[in-house]
Amino acid sequence: MENKQPKVINKSGTTKLTDEAMAAKEAKAERDFKGRRRDNRRNRRAAEEGKKEFDTVNISINRVSRTVAGGRRMRFQALVAMGDHKNRIGIGLAKGNDVTSAVQKAERRAKKNMITFNINKDTICHEVETKITGAHVLMKPAAPGTGIIAGGVVRSIIGLTGVKNLISKSLGSTNKANIAYAVIEGLRQQVPKAEWNGSKKAEKAEKPAKKEAK
Repeated sequence: MENKQPKVINKSGTTKLTDEAMAAKEAKAERDFKGRRRDNRRNRRAAEEGKKEFDTVNISINRVSRTVAGGRRMRFQALVAMGDHKNRIGIGLAKGNDVTSAVQKAERRAKKNMITFNINKDTICHEVETKITGAHVLMKPAAPGTGIIAGGVVRSIIGLTGVKNLISKSLGSTNKANIAYAVIEGLRQQVPKAEWNGSKKAEKAEKPAKKEAK
């Protein structure tokens, strides 16, 4: 005859699990819960990344003060760059009572001030030199494999575009906001090679117009 272990019955009449069986059941339930939670986090992170159209970089966060009748009023100033790693880029400068509000406001302004510029493969179309107040920025196209040779502000902004090779030099003020605006102005001034004066494509486009005029 088989040896049957006596069953432990609860007051309610149901079978009571042994300590070992209960521990195994709890361990399995905990593993399943952790697995579901991990999967949910991955799915949520993937969904958030899929929804993201632009990437942002906080270039600088400064504490600023303003003297009023009751004393000094402290606030925070945030400079944010936003781009799509292609040919759209924007920057925003805003103030707020705390860092979070300042950054959020700057991101909204950066998205509002977004520009679309011309790009030549993985570099800029031509050399450009821009001046914004005291900031003086020089940018030159570079050969493939050169990388981005630039300072902190210029590198942060160019890193959010499709430009992979660039040589840049800041010649004037070290004010980060003015340098950022100078970089944006330089990208805005980019003209594709087809529209350069003296280019073959431009000459071909002008010849039919002259014939029609005759």
